[in-house]
Amino acid sequence: MDAKINTAFAFFISCCGYILISYQALSSMEYYQTQIIKLTEQIIMLEKRNQSYRVTATMYQPVQWQTDDTPNELADGTIIVDIYKAHEYRYIALSRDLLKRWGGPFEYGDYVIVEGAGEHSGIWQVRDTMNQKWTNRIDFLMSPGHKPFKYDEVVIRSQKH
Repeated sequence: MDAKINTAFAFFISCCGYILISYQALSSMEYYQTQIIKLTEQIIMLEKRNQSYRVTATMYQPVQWQTDDTPNELADGTIIVDIYKAHEYRYIALSRDLLKRWGGPFEYGDYVIVEGAGEHSGIWQVRDTMNQKWTNRIDFLMSPGHKPFKYDEVVIRSQKH
């Protein structure tokens, strides 16, 4: 009889051990699956930051016939005090498809690296929105009197790291 009890007790203890090990393994698997999901999301976010966009680049001036009835006020609320120094600020307007509020990757205040725009290549800050008729386009804010220009196949990407 003692042998049967010892065997039953040993079997019970073994089963408890297996259950405990199985529970621990499942908990670890859930933890690592959660970590994999988080890392995958971080990779996607980093890839989006590094993503570049091919656009057409033009220029505009803070004058009423090129903007709206408040040409010295940009979409983010920035006021251009001296429109004849507007080009010194290095601000750009983006078409709506490139702005986050309409599903794009950029927000007001973001710094953007512009390549392929000749002397206008470099780092610019997003401060304005283009007319809704434009897509896949950027507009450099220039002072009145600057000669109009246009660049095709310009590449932009976020300066965020």
